[in-house]
Amino acid sequence: MALTRDSIEAMLAGIIDPHSGLNLKDLNAIKGIGIDGDKAAVEVQLPYPSAGYAQTLKAQIEDCLGAAAGTVIVSQRIYSHKVQKDLTPLPGIKNVIAVASGKGGVGKSTTAANLALALQAEGARVGILDADIYGPSQPRMMGVSGKPDSSDGKTIQPKIGHGVQVMSIGFLIEEDTPMIWRGPMVTQALQQLLTDTNWQDLDYLIIDLPPGTGDIQLTLCQRVPVSGALIVTTPQDIALLDAKKALKMFEKVEVPVLGIVENMALHQCTNCGHVEHIFGSGGADRMGTEYGVPVLGALPLQMMIREQADSGTPTVAASPNSPAALMYREIARKTAARLSLQARNKKIAFPNIVIQNT
Repeated sequence: MALTRDSIEAMLAGIIDPHSGLNLKDLNAIKGIGIDGDKAAVEVQLPYPSAGYAQTLKAQIEDCLGAAAGTVIVSQRIYSHKVQKDLTPLPGIKNVIAVASGKGGVGKSTTAANLALALQAEGARVGILDADIYGPSQPRMMGVSGKPDSSDGKTIQPKIGHGVQVMSIGFLIEEDTPMIWRGPMVTQALQQLLTDTNWQDLDYLIIDLPPGTGDIQLTLCQRVPVSGALIVTTPQDIALLDAKKALKMFEKVEVPVLGIVENMALHQCTNCGHVEHIFGSGGADRMGTEYGVPVLGALPLQMMIREQADSGTPTVAASPNSPAALMYREIARKTAARLSLQARNKKIAFPNIVIQNT
């Protein structure tokens, strides 16, 4: 039987993208099909950073087409997605992803740092904004310090940590200086850090939100154009209570929650290999089922992850081939894939056209 575009599309529709949950046809990832006799050339373009998955998908497509497989190209393209109503996307930033927990001490900042590095490893241009004015930790985690530069006296240049653009109040104060500010001052400071930083062509800006769901967090979520949010929790019931509050906060400000990351899900003894669920088990799954939000990954409680973050080189940069780093990259792909299913932002899809008499 002669090959046709429809028959090739039907074959490719049988391949499910594990990060979005859709088949390649429904994902609108099939960008080109060329037929030359009994061979088919195929171009597939995923709408999220996927460097760590491209070769696997290419092999899947070739296996699916069998003898009909010709040239197979797998690429990626990252789009800008809608933000809260009445807000305008920031220049130089396609998407803002907020990382929140509702509760401190669950590894949110470590997850945010590794998520940023994982998205970069997958082929995206990434920045991270440390929104915790009271307790900034990203300068230490990303291994950067010193006052930021300004080329024009109005905007500041982000610091670069492991290839990621970084901004934090921690660059402007001493590490042991407490920020004794009230809510309005904190909100204003964060907005200035966000809008006065000269972000350079970012696909994703990760915002490491401070713990809690009070006035500061709510105000920031109402004023900062966010495309999606990620909730970090541990399996512990107390942590889940606050994580649910964070999730409900995003619902109120109409920011889609892309998923849940369960941190410190289990601990494996480095001596005997015994596995224990120190903080309980199944908490994130129950929360996800209750609110209809997927669990994007479960990370172990590991000394290595803590040590590497403390030393200024998070796991994805320090041990890129370790099981933990590969977990972070899987979470990054799923997060970006979930975001790719949201409506695209048309406001910055087209340039402004000015007609002049000449």
